[in-house]
Amino acid sequence: MSASRSETTSAPGPDEPEPVTPSEAEREGPGSDLLAALLDGMDAALCAFDADGAITHWNREAERILGWSAGEAVGRMGFAGWAVRTADAGEVHARLMAAMGAPGRQVHEFALLRKDGGRVLVRTQSAGVRGTDGKPAGVYCAFSEVHAQIDLERSIALSEALFEDASWGVVLVDVDLRPTVVNAYAARALGSGRTTVLGRPLGELVVQGVDEIEAAFHHVLAEGAPRALAELWVTVRTAEGERRRCWRSGFLRLASPLAEEPVPLGVGWLFTDVTEAKLAVLEADRSRFRSTQSHRAARAAAECEDPMEAATVHLDFALAGFADHALIDLVVPERQDVVRSSRLDLPVRLVRAAATPSGGSGPSMQVAAGGIPVRYMDGHPALQAMDRTGAVRASAPVDGSSRSGVPGSGPRGGAGSSHGGGGASPSPTWAVSRQWPADSVHALCTVLRNRGRSLGVVTFLRGPGRPAFERQDAVYAEDVTLRMAASLDLSGLLADRSSAG
Repeated sequence: MSASRSETTSAPGPDEPEPVTPSEAEREGPGSDLLAALLDGMDAALCAFDADGAITHWNREAERILGWSAGEAVGRMGFAGWAVRTADAGEVHARLMAAMGAPGRQVHEFALLRKDGGRVLVRTQSAGVRGTDGKPAGVYCAFSEVHAQIDLERSIALSEALFEDASWGVVLVDVDLRPTVVNAYAARALGSGRTTVLGRPLGELVVQGVDEIEAAFHHVLAEGAPRALAELWVTVRTAEGERRRCWRSGFLRLASPLAEEPVPLGVGWLFTDVTEAKLAVLEADRSRFRSTQSHRAARAAAECEDPMEAATVHLDFALAGFADHALIDLVVPERQDVVRSSRLDLPVRLVRAAATPSGGSGPSMQVAAGGIPVRYMDGHPALQAMDRTGAVRASAPVDGSSRSGVPGSGPRGGAGSSHGGGGASPSPTWAVSRQWPADSVHALCTVLRNRGRSLGVVTFLRGPGRPAFERQDAVYAEDVTLRMAASLDLSGLLADRSSAG
């Protein structure tokens, strides 16, 4: 965009335009130089016409698109005969000059001619120019190739669609890691409104997992976007409470296109909630693993001559990935015949028969307790399981409230939701008072049932590094316990025959 730079004094050739003299605006000195610099620095092609239709300005971008220099363009009367086909010149000139008396801007598309004879479709925005007296003084016309304009409009449309109708979350954060733009999906995922999220630290919205998200932001700002997607588990604080979610995330580094060197403006974070799919995959993997363990346990138990050993084999295989400790408590033999219903006529007395090492890992070992009953207090989860003939879950309280017995999913026990110690550190007295290892935080008690009799209780224990037992855990534990009960019942029968003989 410069003023006329035509200084040619030689006679023009047959294919060259006639030389023109600089306009008055181009002979104004320093002001004209500033105007020429501004016009030439524009990214859009620009030309201007005076009230008679003569071209007064022509910048470098116009020269790049059409090939005609400012010296060849300035001073000509419109585009006729050189930048537009003669047949189209009248219509093009009329539509351009009509903007001089019309309010606002007018948008048109024209097919213009390049200097090399080629044609290019351009989109123009033209508006009238008024003089100091307020009367129309001319028209300025900014134009660009249609495909470039369409690319720009497509980029803008994409941005608007991402921040309005996208089926995944889009968050832009600045270099201080504070959200600056949030779309509707992301706002719902964060449990807040689109405007209330802006400028707030992510730690106010994400309870757990914010460190991983911010670490990803720092990496993107320093090193660039990672090649693969990342799956981040977070806990979000919402009006309904805290929710554990898995977000499959991608990151982009945002840099200013106007700087000579890339200057980071922030990070673009795109994510979608894949919690349900991840939980389904985890559940399938867990079910497949547990089924494999049950199969292996059955094959190993079939090789055991001692039924009691076979029962502990089932227990040891079940512990892998399921619990840290396990206990087997059997009903005192002389009372097994009366323990037949969910409501016992006589108090239950349980004797410790086998247990895993409380100070470390290892196989279950039989306990020589000498027939002395375990000192379980009233309301103990093991006694509750015997009373209900079903699974009972228990977790150490972290807020002073007692959650010592939550029904599981047994044949007669009601379904309940488990509450665990979470990330807190419960007092070891909770476990010790229940005759469990001091590092126990979560417990699951299931009844040993065979031939219509309750033979005892198996207790599975987890430490603070594991989550609380859930309903599907109770179903798995009951399946293992049923296999164990058959072996323990056979062990009792053989012991009775041996004593009778």
